[in-house]
Amino acid sequence: MSHSQSGHRAPATVSISLEGQRTGDAGMEEFRTQVPTWVPDLEEEETDPWALPQLKASGLSWKELNWAGRLRCVVIGVLKGLALLGLLYLFICSLDILSSAFQLLSSKVAGDIFRDNVVLSNPVAGLVIGVLVTVLVQSSSTSSSIVVSMVASKLLTVQASVPIIMGVNVGTSITSTLVSMAQSGARDEFRRAFGGSAVHSIFNWMTVLVMLPLEIAARALERLSGLVVGAFTLNPGEQAPDILKVLTQPLTHLIVQLDSKAISDSATGNVTKSLIKQWCVTKEEMTVETMPVKNISECSMQLCFPCGAQLCQERNVTSTVNVQPCHHLFVGSSLTDLAIGFILLAGSLLTLCSGLVLIVRLLNSILRGQIAQVIRKVINAEFPFPFGWLSGYLAIVVGAIMTFVVQSSSVFTAAIVPLMGVGVISMERAYPLFLGSNVGTTTTALLAALASPSDMLLSAVQVSLIHLFFNMAGILLWYMVPLLRLPIPLAKKFGNVTARYRWVAGVYLLFSFFLIPLAVFGLSVAGGVVLAAVGGPLLGLLALVILINLMQRHHPTWLPQCLRSWAFLPLWLHSLQPWDHVITSCCKCCPQAQDPPADPTVKEAHCFENPVVLASHRL
Repeated sequence: MSHSQSGHRAPATVSISLEGQRTGDAGMEEFRTQVPTWVPDLEEEETDPWALPQLKASGLSWKELNWAGRLRCVVIGVLKGLALLGLLYLFICSLDILSSAFQLLSSKVAGDIFRDNVVLSNPVAGLVIGVLVTVLVQSSSTSSSIVVSMVASKLLTVQASVPIIMGVNVGTSITSTLVSMAQSGARDEFRRAFGGSAVHSIFNWMTVLVMLPLEIAARALERLSGLVVGAFTLNPGEQAPDILKVLTQPLTHLIVQLDSKAISDSATGNVTKSLIKQWCVTKEEMTVETMPVKNISECSMQLCFPCGAQLCQERNVTSTVNVQPCHHLFVGSSLTDLAIGFILLAGSLLTLCSGLVLIVRLLNSILRGQIAQVIRKVINAEFPFPFGWLSGYLAIVVGAIMTFVVQSSSVFTAAIVPLMGVGVISMERAYPLFLGSNVGTTTTALLAALASPSDMLLSAVQVSLIHLFFNMAGILLWYMVPLLRLPIPLAKKFGNVTARYRWVAGVYLLFSFFLIPLAVFGLSVAGGVVLAAVGGPLLGLLALVILINLMQRHHPTWLPQCLRSWAFLPLWLHSLQPWDHVITSCCKCCPQAQDPPADPTVKEAHCFENPVVLASHRL
């Protein structure tokens, strides 16, 4: 018996066993029918989409190969490894060029934002300014150096710098989110990659939601960092070696070089003509110049001498002399910083996206069979009972050390996300690695602060300690107690949504790092009263929606009948399906994820176990 229903997809053949009455020799009657594919899955067992996939090797095993086949495998493996290292090198260099491009495009804007002391006096405005500036310059180190320079120059108080440092910590997570977009072509890979980048952002935002009110009320981080700085005698030291810069500078310095002090000078009011570095070798010369004395009290008669109708004296003047010009593409260029920034932005984004796609494909090719199993077991290994809880803390230490070695949290987190996508690192292991990366980037900033000049030393160290204590507080809040590791389930839910609706990832990126911070910044400029009048009701409504959702899931009987579901609202207010229809119909060129091929084998089920089948067919 077979039939089909119009308006649905092609039906799939399903074998159904029907237990009937015994009539003569008939004990069991089996027949086949056509069941449309819109019927829910007939098998009860559900696979976990976050479980690491099976990485199976294709072809013959090592033992089955002859000597020529083994030699061929070794040569191909070495070539793939070298190609992977080369692509990683280009990826890191493209991140450096991307950061330079954003600095050229937004340095003046960043300086103007930081100089607005009226806005910075508002803690919420300081938070979103830290997010915006870090997104604009694509470097948490640059944003932190601006804050340090302003605090040392007395243009910004330590109290006002704390929310900005929190925003810097949030803004730096945009890099891993951008990297995850390269795996949007495959549904399960994108689920894991975007969920991994989201867990980093969610952790930072949740830590801000707890620590910012505490800082406003008690100034906890400011006072703690002040006590630590006051307890030690600090002397200026040497700059910590930047291992990653040593490796990437031979290539990046051939493309462009920027003045490292230009953005800080812009923030403190020293206007510079261009950020493009023209002279790479300079030296200081001491000259003696005759200077007129405006007031006789400035010198004694022994040091001054008459020159014309007034007194003069000789003074030593230190001047900087240019010795050797730089050698990069834009030396002596007549293009403006804005034009050069757009050129570098286009080139770095093209290289970054191409490199990421190639890295993901190469990882999928390399991480197969025994190699993948060994790497996965090492990274996701757990200590034996009862010391299994130490595994996560060891991952935090490893993340901090690796970030310290590469001197960049953006590079480390951007390397973790593709590995999560291909199924080598689990969410539970990537989470402590991200937390360790947050700590590692503050230790490098702290060592850099210790090398500051004596007039900036205390301010630089205190700002670095605030950054360190903020991330340590986040670990105490959202990792120490296993039940409070809320960023993991939240990131998984978010990853499931983005895997089904790919455009949600772009909306999240646009709203969380651009539109919402810009809106809050605009309200802050209007004044604290306007910000409270608009933001207060919106936050209250958001908290109410979250509370109702929690009660609908756990205690629905506590709610009135009408609030036990959101069905009373229009569909577009409680479902993404209408929005998905509109967006996908307007954007036909958007890439569609490739689902794994369906199993061609015939499914078998028993009628008495599948009432859905019985209800949809006349047997």
